[in-house]
Amino acid sequence: MLGRFCIAIFCAVVAGWAAAAPGDDGVLRARAAYLERQPAQFERAARTVPADHVLAPYVEYWRLMLKGRDNDADIATFLVRYPGTRLAESVRADWLRSLGTRADWTRYLAEYPKLEKSDTALQCYAYRAEWTRGDRSHAREAVALWFTGRDMPGACTPLFALLIDARFLQEEDVWRRMRLALDAGNAGVARAVSSALPEARRPAAALFDRAARDPARFLASDDRDPAHRGNRELVLFALDQLARNDSAAAARALAPWSDRLTVEERQAAWARLATRAARRHEPVALDWFAQAGVLGVTDVQREWWVRAALREGVWGDALRVIDSMGDAQRGQPAWRYWRARALLAQGQRAAASPLLLALSREPHYYGQLALEELGPVMAAPVINIKPGGEEQAAVARDPGVVRALALYALGLRSEATQEWVWATRAYTDARLLAAAELARQAEWYDRAINTAERTRDLHDFELRFLAPYRELAQTAARDNGLDEAWVFGLMRQESRFANVARSSAGASGLMQIMPATARWIAKRLGVERFKAQDIQDPATNIRFGAYYLRHVQDRLDGSPVLATAGYNAGPGRAERWRDTRPMEAAVYIETIPFAETRDYVKKVMSNAMYYAMRFGQPSVLLKDRLGTVPPRTEAVPPELDSAAAADAESAEP
Repeated sequence: MLGRFCIAIFCAVVAGWAAAAPGDDGVLRARAAYLERQPAQFERAARTVPADHVLAPYVEYWRLMLKGRDNDADIATFLVRYPGTRLAESVRADWLRSLGTRADWTRYLAEYPKLEKSDTALQCYAYRAEWTRGDRSHAREAVALWFTGRDMPGACTPLFALLIDARFLQEEDVWRRMRLALDAGNAGVARAVSSALPEARRPAAALFDRAARDPARFLASDDRDPAHRGNRELVLFALDQLARNDSAAAARALAPWSDRLTVEERQAAWARLATRAARRHEPVALDWFAQAGVLGVTDVQREWWVRAALREGVWGDALRVIDSMGDAQRGQPAWRYWRARALLAQGQRAAASPLLLALSREPHYYGQLALEELGPVMAAPVINIKPGGEEQAAVARDPGVVRALALYALGLRSEATQEWVWATRAYTDARLLAAAELARQAEWYDRAINTAERTRDLHDFELRFLAPYRELAQTAARDNGLDEAWVFGLMRQESRFANVARSSAGASGLMQIMPATARWIAKRLGVERFKAQDIQDPATNIRFGAYYLRHVQDRLDGSPVLATAGYNAGPGRAERWRDTRPMEAAVYIETIPFAETRDYVKKVMSNAMYYAMRFGQPSVLLKDRLGTVPPRTEAVPPELDSAAAADAESAEP
């Protein structure tokens, strides 16, 4: 198991797809014609692909998709010819959508059990199909789909109508979903859901838009009958919308409504206002959460209550609210760690130690912090399990893996990744490690890392924390006075070392640099004739990224935590999230308003610990690496945001 040898078949798979194979060009041309919906050009290209080409199933798949999803006979033939493949799963899912649209329930119920992974629309079709047979065995699961604030697929609308007509869903359930939609800020969904209410009790459709567009004016209006439940629900929504930008104004607007709301509605209102205030780090949040009470808050609101308590150092509140969480929420690593910290703050080390001990065995940010809380820490030797020849050979022979590598070699990264994930979905730990090693040899670094991270009991941290481009990163770190382990920790989180990585916001390359930021850096470094595509060059990308990271760190008082947050969300935001008092960096991280940035900073700093160990750096505790976030002493200068490396894509609802 620990052997490091590479058997011939294992290496041959990697080497075999490094060079073009006969028919590769035909595959690429066939795919292009398929995407452009040009059947004649597709057939000309397909004829140049040998029947035994490893990607011939993809050519057949594209041909089938060009014919349309109603071609039942050809679809059935394809499913028989390629059973168990990712393509068969995709074809079956698409066919089921067609059968559901056509209400062909007999064939739908015959095919649906063969699908490995369903989605919401297909589930709704399945429950409707059962309903036509008088089968109500999944009525509870069907009802559970109703309770969401999100828009649901059109396939679910007839199912919900059946449930309402049969009184599996009643009026109170409609009110509940309407509130869920309003809580999520989806006024359009709430308006559509309200149509299931009796006409006399549903809110006027125009009021949803008015409450969303101008909440202050909506709340100040005198023509809202408080006896009408729909009006009160929209008042809660308007208060939340107003609190997005000004929680104090929302609190003032709540005052005249307070006596006209039910007790439960008042609690819901205060919970909304408190959550908005907590996300802006306003100390009043704790008072407002107290007005709501632990029974008046949702799961997400409970988390922000804990964060507000951590920010203010009120450990008793943090412990009480964590203890009020449900088992699943309280069992998350974050709340297990902070519960232990709250117990320690209350002098209850005997109660905290078992929590920390269990958490310390988990290889992530909270596990590292928990290990350090247990006392003086000596870094345990990391055992890197290396799979043996049998596992390597089995992976190398897996047709799905071979197809994935062939797709990757042709630059079809999206298809390659989907094929890889499907092929390795049920692998044992040993086989996952063998697959990760195969991906590493193919220089498919993001797949190598992601695959190695999926193991449960056997681990190879050398694969989890690959260090390609080492020489470039060392030079850039040295030139900018940065810790090499930190640079690698950030680069791993940004791109998993996929040089072609591009975010939805437009950031590019190994260190995910925005075009405007790249131009700004090029000007600062005196790079002449800089072009946007230059940022894809690994040397340029790493050089620019390290320079920008140093710049952000210097502007944020040298704090690596602030600089990491600033690299992701913009320096101005990282600055605004500081307090006027020094703060434990772990608390600062936990109270970052953006979920994406909060998770990002944790992972970058945790990654840096593993890279420091890999690079043989002197042992440093994660707590020391995080340090203390220095206080904010002056207003945030607007220019701090002018060269933001990347924007947080979304905030939590």
